[in-house]
Amino acid sequence: MQKMNLAMWCSMDYLAKKMKLSCSGLAVRGGLNATTFNKSKRASKYGQPRWLSMETIFKILKSSHTSVMEYAAILQMLMDSIDDPDANGVQNTSHDKNIK
Repeated sequence: MQKMNLAMWCSMDYLAKKMKLSCSGLAVRGGLNATTFNKSKRASKYGQPRWLSMETIFKILKSSHTSVMEYAAILQMLMDSIDDPDANGVQNTSHDKNIK
């Protein structure tokens, strides 16, 4: 589960880069608060992962002209490239460090 959560957050980073935007710019383009994708919001203060809502994901897909199928492919690519954080029991909230 942790790997999927990490992939979902990384997918927002990926879409932002693809569109040549910051994560804040991507959020604003999707009609969201500019701080929506801040790294500080990806986990609770107790270290519990926060999940993106379907509404947030679909707003970003619509604003980035990304189909659900394309998004699924992006998620799969990211899932395949992330070391499994559940395997070693260590939660790493720095997403870039988990990508191979």
